[in-house]
Amino acid sequence: MNAPAERAAALAGIGESRLRKEDARFIQGKGNYVDDMKLPGMLHMDIVRSPLAHARIKRINKDAALAIPGVHAVLTADDLKPLKLHWMPTLAGDVQAVLADEKVHFQMQEVAVVIADDRYIAADAVEAVEVEYEELPAVVDPFAALKPDAPVLREDLAGKTEGAHGKRTHHNHIFTWEAGDKAAADAAFAAAPVKVRQKMYYPRVHPCPLETCGCVASFDPVRGELTTWMTSQAPHVVRTVVSMLSGLPESKVRIISPDIGGGFGNKVGVYPGYVCAIVASIVLGRPVKWVEDRVENISTTAFARDYHMDGEIAATADGRIVGLRVNVVADHGAFDACADPSKYPAGLFHVCSGSYDIPAAYCRVDGVYTNKAPGGVAYRCSFRVTEAVYLIERMVDVLAQQLKMDKAEIRRKNFIRREQFPYRSPFGLEYDSGNYHAALDKVLAAVDYEALRAEQAAKRADPKSTTLMGIGLCTFTEIVGAGPSKMCDILGVGMFDSCEIRVHPTGSALARMGTITQGQGHQTTYAQIIATELGIPSEVIQVEEGDTSTAPYGLGTYGSRSTPVAGAAIAMAARKIHAKARKIAAHLLEVGEGDLDWEIDRFKVRGDDQRFKTMKDICWAAYHEAPPGLEPGLEAVHYYDPPNFTFPFGIYLTVVDIDKLTGETAVRRFYALDDCGTRINPMIIEGQIHGGLTEGYAVAMGQQMPFDAQGNLLGNTLMDYFLPTAVETPKWETDYTVTPSPHHPIGAKGVAESPHVGSIPCFTNAVVDAFSHLGITHMDMPHTSWRVWRQLKQSGVA
Repeated sequence: MNAPAERAAALAGIGESRLRKEDARFIQGKGNYVDDMKLPGMLHMDIVRSPLAHARIKRINKDAALAIPGVHAVLTADDLKPLKLHWMPTLAGDVQAVLADEKVHFQMQEVAVVIADDRYIAADAVEAVEVEYEELPAVVDPFAALKPDAPVLREDLAGKTEGAHGKRTHHNHIFTWEAGDKAAADAAFAAAPVKVRQKMYYPRVHPCPLETCGCVASFDPVRGELTTWMTSQAPHVVRTVVSMLSGLPESKVRIISPDIGGGFGNKVGVYPGYVCAIVASIVLGRPVKWVEDRVENISTTAFARDYHMDGEIAATADGRIVGLRVNVVADHGAFDACADPSKYPAGLFHVCSGSYDIPAAYCRVDGVYTNKAPGGVAYRCSFRVTEAVYLIERMVDVLAQQLKMDKAEIRRKNFIRREQFPYRSPFGLEYDSGNYHAALDKVLAAVDYEALRAEQAAKRADPKSTTLMGIGLCTFTEIVGAGPSKMCDILGVGMFDSCEIRVHPTGSALARMGTITQGQGHQTTYAQIIATELGIPSEVIQVEEGDTSTAPYGLGTYGSRSTPVAGAAIAMAARKIHAKARKIAAHLLEVGEGDLDWEIDRFKVRGDDQRFKTMKDICWAAYHEAPPGLEPGLEAVHYYDPPNFTFPFGIYLTVVDIDKLTGETAVRRFYALDDCGTRINPMIIEGQIHGGLTEGYAVAMGQQMPFDAQGNLLGNTLMDYFLPTAVETPKWETDYTVTPSPHHPIGAKGVAESPHVGSIPCFTNAVVDAFSHLGITHMDMPHTSWRVWRQLKQSGVA
């Protein structure tokens, strides 16, 4: 096997659609999840939760619960106060009650925990704990929360006019965050002949991963060491937080994230259940397991979205956008527990100028407390990017509709041109690369866009047509790869990531990462990067993640940062090894390093193809024949702090048919073109895009978390909360272009979250487009049959 093509194929490196290495384990039921953990003497924890959204706790009686055989302890906030653990810091700079301290702030808030011999005894004991409440007025509307006479929701913050992100202007106000140039935007609007405005609500939704949250905490009182198996997307950050809370040296805290059944941002933060299980293990000296049920997961763990957005565009008469203004009221729930970088309390919402060359723009976001569960995570997106993309893509459609312009043509007119990259947006973000015009042309040709518009016109002219036809277009840019430490940190820790590679004498390798997979295929794609960089077959490269005692410190997996940040760390660590391997090869071949050429898996003497050393030869020599003065071995560690974010983009088009009788929306076609830069494994990319599109379909067409006036969540089971099955999921057509990132070591940008970001406004644009000839400019999600039928009725079409 000496032909270069054969040797390259044997590596199965970058660009190869190789099967996922981890799948053999999972399809045989050999996964290892938190709830699979069984330790000697392990106890089980369950949580007493408030039925009310806002109430004072008058009395807690534990006696009946403690009398149940097998119950070891019942803990309340009063029990945690001596340890100063009844409140904990959030990732957003706020504090959150671990167990409700004299007052509950949202329905199903944690009030007490029970520790027992098994989960069934613990559940019985939860029912036996008696809690007396004094109900208080609940506030679930952020606009109502800002009224002068609104109840004070966070009495622990009474009198504090400064928060973690600046001045608080009201007792239920959290922060005001601004970006862009307000004066320039106002001037653009004053001079523009065309102005459009649209208010829209992006409803509260939940990531709802297949596996709920849980942990097994095991404290060794002899060694003073704590080991916790946990459903965490960021185990090193959790280790740091646990050390800060418990007072244990970080060197004696070990967090292990085993196999994780989906995260989607829901498993980034630290939940009260984790803290209570750890405290219980320390106090009782035995392992303690806590695993929540589905109702608890949907009701209390981190939500996403809940943004009330007011967008304005200023434009010329021929459709050239000259200004953008956006004002947002963000419902953060009872505590500000958003998982955003410290400097950006509204995440990366300032990517809301999208793929368009807009001269002047300004946005403002006000965070508000309400009596809802805290959260605000990046549900399969980078921080608040989904909301930003939804806003700009809806606004461009609104502008096109007012000007009676084609929605593809108005986008083409306003795109950032290829020659403008790297492009500085009006919000100061530097887009790395893009080629939007070529991608749009490819999509429009693939679907025969002109024929679709002609068909739509014919249907609208036919009074006997039983359906409305809508064509949705979304041309989005995402910002991922958090992030440059100069811009991004969590609790003061910069958002770099890391890789350690050890190459063994026989030519196999072990790589340890600061990220943690939740189904993204890291064991496969990371090995492929190393294979291409070092000429070692990916099949013999083992990837380990998730154990803080063995992996180098990293910030975890979320916000599509695995490839942009960790993938870069892998390439850079591999290149350190490659440089050392070159020295060894030169020594073995008795030539200078400059006389060698690299070809796939070997170093060759330039001009003499018969004189070479393969990487396998070099691996063996590194451990017994290293050059004088060069230490033995082939190992390297690299911490990669990116110079910038990466900016993947996509062009999506969907066609929907709405039944005039029932309001049912059928997705006839969905065509998704993504550009994620260098494509490491096309098969895994395809799978990730399918998953993201399916979750986007769920959000646009069915997901919501409605509350009544008393703060009761009206849909916290899978009977109510929409998760599409194979029956409802449309057929996806995928395509791609390749525009590498110029600052990334291998040109990769990240892809797994783009389909979620882009598909949601694409679906909404399609549904609204079906009604556009009736004068409808916007319809809030979700587009359920009932809500669409109601619009049909109001429009006189049903």
